[in-house]
Amino acid sequence: MKKLAGKKIALLGSRKIEEISKLLQNQGGAAVSRPSQGTVLLKDEKLQHHVEMLTECRFDWIIFTTGIGVETIYQTALEMNRSDALISSLQKANIAARGYKTANMLKNHDIMPAVRDDDGSMAGLIRGLSTHSLKGTKVALQLHGDPAPHLKQWLEDNQAEYEEILPYTHIPPEEKVMNLLLSEILDGKLDSVFFTSTPQVRNLFSFARKKNAEEQLKTCFSDQTVALSVGKVTAQALHEEGIARVIFPEVERIGSAVIALTRFYAEEDI
Repeated sequence: MKKLAGKKIALLGSRKIEEISKLLQNQGGAAVSRPSQGTVLLKDEKLQHHVEMLTECRFDWIIFTTGIGVETIYQTALEMNRSDALISSLQKANIAARGYKTANMLKNHDIMPAVRDDDGSMAGLIRGLSTHSLKGTKVALQLHGDPAPHLKQWLEDNQAEYEEILPYTHIPPEEKVMNLLLSEILDGKLDSVFFTSTPQVRNLFSFARKKNAEEQLKTCFSDQTVALSVGKVTAQALHEEGIARVIFPEVERIGSAVIALTRFYAEEDI
């Protein structure tokens, strides 16, 4: 018998749903899509201005924190007929990258970061940057839905001047989707919930608090529904919300997370 036979897993992301569903189905599981992130791309004049600044080499360091951020900046440059100039500029720049998706996206454009995180987290990125002196430098800081207060504080403490670049932001997901997801968890209709980003964690627990159901949600994740995370960073966000039992792989990969879930059920013999 396949290890996820009879298991119903909610997918909270909005990307690669078919791919993830297929991986789960191959193990006998049934996936349902419950998008809980609400990503919106920002293709506005400010982003275009930042693309111009990047192509004109106005920064001493450029910090990329997400793969989709890299790609959105590139696509914006493409629409501005500045893509070649952007790539040429980035290939000469001091680049710091957080996360394997970010590094892979840069690699696709033949851009090699001078600094990488050691564990996919902002803290890991700071450890990498700590081997360099950024005093008096001008830094482009690409962010997303997370404000990254520790990274910004580190830059300030090291007397670096930074400019935030926001290629996209996170808006609240649809209320009807969150209502359905929360009720399914509380009613025991889901065996596992697959979190692939920290905004998904925040959105679910924020919604539960609004519905006065936070403690019930925590109990469900403790007693029945298995919280599955794509990696350490998202797992940490779940721990911070009071969820002790979180299944996640050592290496942040979708396929590795699915394997971790199958191992959990095999070991628990559930």
